[in-house]
Amino acid sequence: MADLVYPPVITLVKGFWKYLGFQFDFQGDENIPRKGGAILAINHVSYLDFAIAGTGALPAKRYVRFMAKKEIFDNKIAGPLMRGMHHINVDRSNGSASFVAALRALKAGEIIGIFPEGTISTSFEIKGLKSGAVRLAAGAGVPIIPTIVWGGQRVYTKGVKPNFKRGKTPVAVSFGEAITYTKDVDVEQAELHLRQVMTSMLHDVQEKYPDSHVGQRWAPVRLGGTAPAPLN
Repeated sequence: MADLVYPPVITLVKGFWKYLGFQFDFQGDENIPRKGGAILAINHVSYLDFAIAGTGALPAKRYVRFMAKKEIFDNKIAGPLMRGMHHINVDRSNGSASFVAALRALKAGEIIGIFPEGTISTSFEIKGLKSGAVRLAAGAGVPIIPTIVWGGQRVYTKGVKPNFKRGKTPVAVSFGEAITYTKDVDVEQAELHLRQVMTSMLHDVQEKYPDSHVGQRWAPVRLGGTAPAPLN
């Protein structure tokens, strides 16, 4: 699969991170397979999570193909870029097509990025997970790499005015140990386990985060922040 669009986009994104003053802390990139298919199951706290998680995978020399909603592909500017980077169009009215496309990509050895919560968690806690990641991993015979991103919500998240002012913002990306499933996996139990793993990883990332969460809109109430309380 030729990647003519991805490299220049990465250059632009890195320039944007430099402008914002992002200070990255990547942990666990040794858990990303250097070849072969795998799924990154990523928590979702900001509109920047795609690019942040993708940046975190670069030390492993892997490009992540993200599953993203159809509306992004319909955008006149973003659409051609998404197709050029071979991301996967998710049309919620025809989910089977995107599932098959992702399955095909995984079997071809690609890394697929999925946000199993479905939408941004406005509480910044791990919401209930949808079944797609587990079903894809079992169907393709590839591992899931639980992945946590933290910090991007300080710049651009749901329900809050974006803040693109320059400064120094710590941003963490943590890749957990691979989880594998058999084809006869109990999907519901696997989802619960994956959520437990991601929650534990999130708490660990938050504990090590260098800035205080107390009184911050970008932090969960559990840590003294003022984000909305979890719905589930």
